Amino acid sequence: MPILNRAAELQNEVSEWRRHLHENPEILYDVEETAAFVELRLKEFGVDEIVTGIGRTGVVGIIRGQGESGRVIGLRADMDALPLTEISGKPWASKTAGKMHACGHDGHTAMLLGAAKYLAETRNFNGAVAVIFQPAEEGGRGALAMVEDGMMERFGIQEVYGMHNMPGIPLGQFAIRKGGIMAAPDKFTIKITGRGGHAAEPHRAADPIVIGSQIVNGLQLIASRNANPLRSVVVTVTQFHAGTTHNIIPEEAYLAGTVRSLDEGVRDLAERRIREIAAGIAAANDGRVEVEYERSCPVTVNHSDETTHAAKAAMAIVGEKNVNTDVDASMAGEDFAFMLQARPGAYIMIGNGDTAALHNPAYDFNDEAIAYGVSYWVKLAEQRLSD
Repeated sequence: MPILNRAAELQNEVSEWRRHLHENPEILYDVEETAAFVELRLKEFGVDEIVTGIGRTGVVGIIRGQGESGRVIGLRADMDALPLTEISGKPWASKTAGKMHACGHDGHTAMLLGAAKYLAETRNFNGAVAVIFQPAEEGGRGALAMVEDGMMERFGIQEVYGMHNMPGIPLGQFAIRKGGIMAAPDKFTIKITGRGGHAAEPHRAADPIVIGSQIVNGLQLIASRNANPLRSVVVTVTQFHAGTTHNIIPEEAYLAGTVRSLDEGVRDLAERRIREIAAGIAAANDGRVEVEYERSCPVTVNHSDETTHAAKAAMAIVGEKNVNTDVDASMAGEDFAFMLQARPGAYIMIGNGDTAALHNPAYDFNDEAIAYGVSYWVKLAEQRLSD
């Protein structure tokens, strides 16, 4: 079955919304203009109930169908941009230096608005659809803020679904999997304290650079020798700071990095081993360490039945051969995980074609994906809320 005719008709209008949002990016919770744009569109569509300020700056719209089954499903899009300077050269490139939609949240918001317009026009479902527009996905835990604000209970949401564009997946294709689809992205910092001295007399010092170098190597053993090889974990040191000049062994050094895992047990193992490895190497070299480990969002876990429903809706739009139901999990993180902890649901990838990668300054959402995304949202709502 091809994309919905009405979704194709909405293509240009939704593209205009998307490009407006792309030109005017906002960061984390400071998405007041974006939220106001969303609210205005929802009012124009005749959405039954619109509530702003959920999770600080989130927006939720309720669209009621022709029947009153009492069932409610949530469809979520993220609104925030990234602190990055755009180099795409597009006519609709960011007007704000140092901010850009480098992850396609402008496209996600626009596609859900397009679906909201369609659903408000047709109301060909029994129950209600909650369209959820979330702030602060990029590191701000906006999904958790909306959950903790009582969104699920307030609107009676029973299932929740998310969608993200993915460069490299061809246009007109979707990808999903049951279980963990996105990783838990944690952060760590290690302060190493040694004993400073003259570079000509290293035997009188406890060199924190040598200690730090050994720790960097030691952390590689977590994935290769500590974790079950069938359970993925990535430990990456991304920062190493030490010293001020050529002839001084410094007193301190600093390491920082990330841990990405798809299993809570492996996540616990990685944190424990980072602390043990760092402390052991430092002690063996007459130094000491302080380790800070910050847990971000949990693993994004797709529920089994809801994943099947999501895949079925995608197949209704693009055909079975264009829906990969066993895509490799990504080691990137996604705070939609908090919503999936609160309610059963699923997170699906939509193809963005051969474009620059996410979080790249040359990235731009592919407007040709819009009709597929709008059609998916509509089909999912109608199938889940059928009589």
